[in-house]
Amino acid sequence: MSRVKGFLRTSFGSAVLGGAIVAAIGLLAISAGWVDAGGGGTTISAAPLAAPAVDTHDGGSANTVNQIYQRDGQGVAFIQAQQPARQASPFDPFGGSGGGIATGSGFLLDTDGHVLTNNHVVSGSKQIQVKLGDSETTYDAQVVGTDPATDLALLKIDAPADQLHPLALGDSSKIEVGDPVVAIGNPFGLDRTVTSGIVSALQRQIQAPNGFAISNVIQTDAAINPGNSGGPLIDAAGQVVGINSQIETGGSGRGNVGIGFAIPINTARDVISQLESSGQVEHAFLGITGATIDSTLSQAVNLPVSSGVLVQDVVQGGPADKAGIKGGDTSATIDGASLSLGGDIITAINHKEVSSMDEVVTIVNGAKPGEKIDVSVLRGGSTKTVTVTLGDRPNSVRDSASSTPNGP
Repeated sequence: MSRVKGFLRTSFGSAVLGGAIVAAIGLLAISAGWVDAGGGGTTISAAPLAAPAVDTHDGGSANTVNQIYQRDGQGVAFIQAQQPARQASPFDPFGGSGGGIATGSGFLLDTDGHVLTNNHVVSGSKQIQVKLGDSETTYDAQVVGTDPATDLALLKIDAPADQLHPLALGDSSKIEVGDPVVAIGNPFGLDRTVTSGIVSALQRQIQAPNGFAISNVIQTDAAINPGNSGGPLIDAAGQVVGINSQIETGGSGRGNVGIGFAIPINTARDVISQLESSGQVEHAFLGITGATIDSTLSQAVNLPVSSGVLVQDVVQGGPADKAGIKGGDTSATIDGASLSLGGDIITAINHKEVSSMDEVVTIVNGAKPGEKIDVSVLRGGSTKTVTVTLGDRPNSVRDSASSTPNGP
């Protein structure tokens, strides 16, 4: 694939959601500015959901894979969700489904029976059942709330206290590339399977089922397969640092090729808090699509800068539109990649330089609806700074796109 095409691609590629397949919803929309928030509301405070984190980088004791498995395995959930039949959608290249039983993973957060999993494991389910650890006892689960934007769902089961073994939550901001990690889950329905590996990379972005971007994602080579979705990624101290959610397949197959992605637990903390209190989560919304500029793209289309974000489209009536940010008005095709030229170039947000669309996504994902950000744009040879009041993100990329004729 050409270099210019690469500017418009996401780091996510075509990924398989551990228990289901996510469809790519539109190149620019995925990589760019319909994007929205993961994390950024209130934090868990009054009643912690698990034991305090142990920081292994400050001398905390490490555990073997066997020790982690023995200690945390009983808190891992095997989830079966009755899925209804669904019709084919233009946003789903794999067509409709006749329904059936979806299987996935999850883990206990507290002794009240709260279980965290992926939204795509339970979305639309008529009935959800949960087994814990190696027990064969099945519990009916109630959905406390879901957040498609971070692909997380909070369930609750009514189980005896002696069957509830919550996992401790760690601090995903302190993990480093190369740190050992363990995944426990139910790949292909094989319950309580443990795999191990390392943190392969940090600060990745993946696409949520509703088309928005999830920021600060952890990449791991611990084997993750369909059915691992929602299960814990655990560090050497035995603390949950991520929720296993997607894999890069590298082809037409659905199996593991050593590239898995986990939603960071620090993102989940805020989501859990909001789901517990209201059953839903608010996310900030900027309302643009954009393309990352580097020196090669700059030379190819004669841009005045070698880094920044070229605004492609602006959602009509959205926050960026209200602030006066302009999208492109001239279509061009470069090495087969479609590009919209003539729009503003974002060079900084809150007076800090931005060099990629990923950086813009991360900033918005860390903000709250109603928060104001200063966006510096280059237009017609001069730079101006506008204040954008971030809005509430629509339910899906499709909803945001429908508000503008230039949407994907």
